[in-house]
Amino acid sequence: MQSLKIYNTLSREKEVFQPLHPPHVGLYVCGPTVYNYVHLGNVRTFLTFDTLVRYLRHSGYKVRYVRNITDVGHLTGDSDEGEDKIGRMARLEQIEPMEIVHRYTDDFHKVLEQFNILPPSIEPTATGHIVEQIEAVKTLLDKNLAYESNGSVYFDIERYNQQHKDYGKLSGRILEDLLTETRDLDGIGEKKSPLDFAIWKKAAPDHLMRWPSPWGSGFPGWHLECTCMSTKYLGKQFDIHGGGMDLKFPHHECEIAQGTGLNEVSPVKYWMHSNMLTVNGQKMSKSLGNSFLPNELFAGSHHLLEQAYSPMTVRFFMLQSQYRSTLDFSNEALKAAQKGYKRLINGLRLIRDMEFMADETIAVDVKQVEEVEKAIEGAYEGMNDDLNTAVAIAHLFALLKKINQLYMLQVKPAQLGEEVFNKLKTTYMTFLADILGLEEERNQAFEPLIDGLLDLYRDFKTQKQYDKVDQVRSVFKQNGLVIKDLKHKIDWAYEE
Repeated sequence: MQSLKIYNTLSREKEVFQPLHPPHVGLYVCGPTVYNYVHLGNVRTFLTFDTLVRYLRHSGYKVRYVRNITDVGHLTGDSDEGEDKIGRMARLEQIEPMEIVHRYTDDFHKVLEQFNILPPSIEPTATGHIVEQIEAVKTLLDKNLAYESNGSVYFDIERYNQQHKDYGKLSGRILEDLLTETRDLDGIGEKKSPLDFAIWKKAAPDHLMRWPSPWGSGFPGWHLECTCMSTKYLGKQFDIHGGGMDLKFPHHECEIAQGTGLNEVSPVKYWMHSNMLTVNGQKMSKSLGNSFLPNELFAGSHHLLEQAYSPMTVRFFMLQSQYRSTLDFSNEALKAAQKGYKRLINGLRLIRDMEFMADETIAVDVKQVEEVEKAIEGAYEGMNDDLNTAVAIAHLFALLKKINQLYMLQVKPAQLGEEVFNKLKTTYMTFLADILGLEEERNQAFEPLIDGLLDLYRDFKTQKQYDKVDQVRSVFKQNGLVIKDLKHKIDWAYEE
């Protein structure tokens, strides 16, 4: 097993990862609320935990990855008031709410598939776990950690904190300060305190998504669904809970309170949060007109984009930054990522076809071996340091340099020795494909066509038909490829 350190939001320190039941790992990630199309902030979060799952599995762990779908149609944002967006859309289109849910869930899956993000082990829905949520509400009422008010049920923050004294420990909020900030709202509405949150909400007469309960017709609160589904599939306490930075407070803070209140144990050992996206230094938001949908990136149709960028270019771009750092989108950064991605993939094509060739006349070169070993070790050290993919990628470029030297015959395989050569090949291929999830964006069925054009190119060069040589080069260029005239062969590569 790799000695992986992860930054635990709960302790605010990097900790050596030690699962509760090795080699099994339980991971829960808050999934989408399906009343909108997937935006890039979502993609970065799911890409972060896709990379974590890939690396944990590569390291020998058996991961049960649970990612939920919020399809109840809870109210606006983090509040207990507002409009049910799924219900509103269903009314406007005069269709069932579950048709809205299915449409956006299907879009969510398609977008993640384009980015080569692996599906979770289990993908439960909030509507599929209403029974569990009602039972949780009953338990919290029995423990006097919740109270009924006018058909709704609220979690009692002050009573919880009297018993456990830890509300706010994830986000660093102090309950007394929160109460002081909201004191002027006391006595307004159904809550004892403005900090209390709904775990069951009474449905208004026109609310479409509703279920019968001991407190009347209603629907569960947003925070409760994650507690119930994570507990059902991962147990009362599990290893890792992830999500975006925006969920840390109040959503994840409320999950800790609910889980601890229900089961008398803190529900999660390690909390991980990915950071936000910015565009040209500004926060990404619809109001500023700088929010991209993935398809706008792929088509280059957004007014801030100078060209289209492929899914793997965007994936590589995101991986160039450590997940806890802010990531800034710009055309310059995306173009640089496009070039870097193609360089790495060109290297993947080369090393995939290379085989070790023994040569007893060539001695193993200690310096060459040390350079390869150092780059491999550095790539793993980067991943083990809180999934620092940026550091890992830098060391992959060092391996790429060695691959290019082998390809250009500047270094012979025998100088590395069979073991180190094979280690170089396996590490590079494994990191790109299995750990970082980068793949070639080319239809393999066109490989024979490319080879055929290269044969024509060689014939035209031999016959000195340079006009036709230029025509073949032009065809390659139009398709994002270049022909490489080398001393020892004629080959092709992705244009960088």
